[in-house]
Amino acid sequence: MKIGVCGTGRMGSSIAQRLMAVGHEVAVWNRNADKTKPLTAAGAKLSASPAELIKGCETVVVMLLNDAASEAVYRGPSGILGADLSGKLVIDMSTVRPDTMVSLGTSVAGKGGAFVECPVGGSTAPAREGKLFGLAGGTEADLAKARPVLEQLCRRIEHVGDLGAGATMKLAVNLPLLVYWQALGEALTICKPLNLPPERLIDILSDTAGTPTAMKGRGAAIAKLLGGEKPGETAFAVSAAKKDLATAVAFGQSIHASLPVTSSALKCFEQAEADGLADADATTVPVHWVKQQTGKGSNA
Repeated sequence: MKIGVCGTGRMGSSIAQRLMAVGHEVAVWNRNADKTKPLTAAGAKLSASPAELIKGCETVVVMLLNDAASEAVYRGPSGILGADLSGKLVIDMSTVRPDTMVSLGTSVAGKGGAFVECPVGGSTAPAREGKLFGLAGGTEADLAKARPVLEQLCRRIEHVGDLGAGATMKLAVNLPLLVYWQALGEALTICKPLNLPPERLIDILSDTAGTPTAMKGRGAAIAKLLGGEKPGETAFAVSAAKKDLATAVAFGQSIHASLPVTSSALKCFEQAEADGLADADATTVPVHWVKQQTGKGSNA
């Protein structure tokens, strides 16, 4: 199948790699064309615009940073909505506001295309392995068209409702984990006087009821950071995490829901970004917090 990937940041690139690995003919587009070079070097075809990407593919997977990027890529010059969408399938996996998904999906349908939103749980490694958790919104008919592709990208697909439902569920899924990274930083801070080795401290905290599944894969990396080692590959950047928290807070306000803990965590992520950690993995936030609160000693 000819599949386009619109947006080749960390997640978009990982998704494109997965699609190529399972045998699809992949075309790519990104606002910064330099980010497509590893993919084109591996055999992907470069498109000059989102509209050209749509024209040359049966299905296009969209993975964009935020609402502003989505609006620009869909509605801007040579954007997705400027193409002939008759018979085309758009699968949008971006994490944006639910009302944005409703608006974009409705516009795609109005031009004859099928549209499924499917933001995902999981980072770059699960994306490359086809082990994401898809949170789909849209019609049953459109999802049926999208399933063959989604099943190659996701270990689990949940159809949670009409357009906007997937985006809502994704914000809910991300929120507790991101709040946890800040809470972990605070927990590590009060453990500072114990002078325990980082590996032991993380091992103890990881074997408790309050620890998320993500610690199984990220705990060792956090312990290394606490010990003064350099961070590894970024799977989910602080800037992206901050954006997701801000989107959740804004959506909460729009439905008159108060999110005080999320709002507090957002301020901490904003500070981490301002302190130069925008491109670092979100798991650097708890370590950064410890160092902010207790100086630059490496043992937590």
